[in-house]
Amino acid sequence: MNFVIGLAISFGCMLGGYVAIGGHLHALMQPYEFLILGGAALGIFVVQNPMPVIKDTGGAMMEAILGKGPKQKDFLDLLTLLHSIMREMRGKSRGEVEAHIDNPQESEIFKLHPKILGNKLLCNFICDYCRLIIIGTARSFEIEALMDEEIQTMTYDKMKPYNALTSVGDGFPALGIVAAVLGIIHAMGSLDQGPEVLGGLIGAALVGTFSGIFASYGIISPLAMLIKSTRTKALRQFVLVKQTLLAYMNGAMPQIAVEFGRKTIPAKERPTIDEVESETTGGGGDKAAA
Repeated sequence: MNFVIGLAISFGCMLGGYVAIGGHLHALMQPYEFLILGGAALGIFVVQNPMPVIKDTGGAMMEAILGKGPKQKDFLDLLTLLHSIMREMRGKSRGEVEAHIDNPQESEIFKLHPKILGNKLLCNFICDYCRLIIIGTARSFEIEALMDEEIQTMTYDKMKPYNALTSVGDGFPALGIVAAVLGIIHAMGSLDQGPEVLGGLIGAALVGTFSGIFASYGIISPLAMLIKSTRTKALRQFVLVKQTLLAYMNGAMPQIAVEFGRKTIPAKERPTIDEVESETTGGGGDKAAA
């Protein structure tokens, strides 16, 4: 919601200041300039991006505007799930653990964490590497290298909407000039008209330049940065899983391993060590074990 509030402040101050110096709002209402500018930008966006990226960009925009990044409770749930799985791997037979890993949808451990279960990418990431751990032939540095490679690939894919919007935002000022030039061409064809008509046409053309610059620096670029921030925070969940499982592979007890993961959580969302211990040993962790 900060994005909406920020836009309201920006538009309010900008238009309020314009009116305060004697400007007329109706002079800014130039739908054809907006059509030229917005249509050109949309066309370029479609040209430079495949359909999956276009769809993902729409989803990323909604995630960013609605603030759907992981919260402290989400990180805490993830630590609890990992703690439960590591306890299973430590105390149960391989067959019993594989029952959870091979079919998480039916696992009593995963059912306690429906949000993680609904995140297919994260759920698969956890299951894939737990499966490699229980097979027991891979060494920790090999698993770490593989995790790093997969996280890097996911980061590249998740940042495509950010890159796409940044590219369009960078082009908006130039597209605003294009819209303005077309408006000036139209004005030049009306030189035989009176000064009021000619002035109105030139003013309409300049609205294109104004709109392009403001859309770039006031809307598209901030939205792109918000998408980057939201998705970077979501990717921290994979780093958390990586550090936790690597600590377990290197001999740490489950309760110690989750502390390695806790330290990777952004400071604002990071639960305290007491909160993690309470949740893993007295909450979801014990329920899963039972």
